[in-house]
Amino acid sequence: MPEKAVEFQVGERVVRLSSPDKVYFAELGLTKRQVAEYFLSVGPGILAALRDRPTTMERWPGGVREDVVVATRADRRGEAFYQKRAPASVPDWVQTGTVTFPSGRTAEQVCPADLATILWMVNLGTLRFHPWPVRLPDLDAVDELRIDLDPQPGTGFGEAAQAAVVLREILAEAGLTGFPKTSGGRGLHVFCRIGPATFVDARHAVIALGRELARRVPDLVTMSWWKEERGERVFVDFNQLARDRLMTSAYSIRPTIRGHVSAPLEWDEVAGTDPADHTILTMPQRFADRGDVWAPFYAQPLGSLDVALAWYERDAAAGEGEMPYPPEYPKMPGEPPRVQPSRKKRVG
Repeated sequence: MPEKAVEFQVGERVVRLSSPDKVYFAELGLTKRQVAEYFLSVGPGILAALRDRPTTMERWPGGVREDVVVATRADRRGEAFYQKRAPASVPDWVQTGTVTFPSGRTAEQVCPADLATILWMVNLGTLRFHPWPVRLPDLDAVDELRIDLDPQPGTGFGEAAQAAVVLREILAEAGLTGFPKTSGGRGLHVFCRIGPATFVDARHAVIALGRELARRVPDLVTMSWWKEERGERVFVDFNQLARDRLMTSAYSIRPTIRGHVSAPLEWDEVAGTDPADHTILTMPQRFADRGDVWAPFYAQPLGSLDVALAWYERDAAAGEGEMPYPPEYPKMPGEPPRVQPSRKKRVG
């Protein structure tokens, strides 16, 4: 007979896990209990990635299947969904913070302070965590520069890895130290610890770094916001540093039938790794053997955006200034028209 619930002792807290026998990954034969055990096995790593950060929960309460529909703003009937606001029934020991969305509206969002909170989020069906690049107490001060290398159709992780190697050199020239991880899919993320910055400055810094990368390897990398102009190249998604964007945390599980995870890497692994090798089944042993390979990242001195922002101003003076914001944003200062090039030409 299926167990109704189990309890986990997590630090000083007891966290209840409902429906522990519910199948979450059918092809792997993994249950909700085993998903919870996965996150406990990488506990120090996932907590370091989320601690004190407003975190959007990507919830798959019915488990991962190919036929699951993810709810969107236009159609909220999906079985899986993103939850930005803290639930009404949040326990009093779960830490929250007030975030401001691009619209100006505010909301209380879960800001995990401990591993028990993360397991409580897992009980809600959370597989993928999307933390903001800010921390309590100042939820407007960006402290992580996050660069998303997103392979476009016709390219893959290999091209993203090649771009990351060049990006590492550019970051060093800008006085920044990058740390790589897989996205859990075909992409690659590079993070840098930085001194507190505004969202606008952090985004401008990524734009400047991305432009420099695209200049050095133009056949490999593009900064074009418009898909029709990207070609078979790796796109530097500069808008991931805009407020309230979703970016997978280290050790999150991507909702794929194989249970891929976002795996922190060392630089000498980047060229030879296969993202498919890092899964909910393989990561616990890697973590047991090596610990959190991003532990040096969290101990890294804070870098400055001064050089990257000087590059942005240089490019702006040469005619390359602000870039389009995401479509749900209000019109932003200095932003060019949000009209894709082919439409603009037809109208002209």
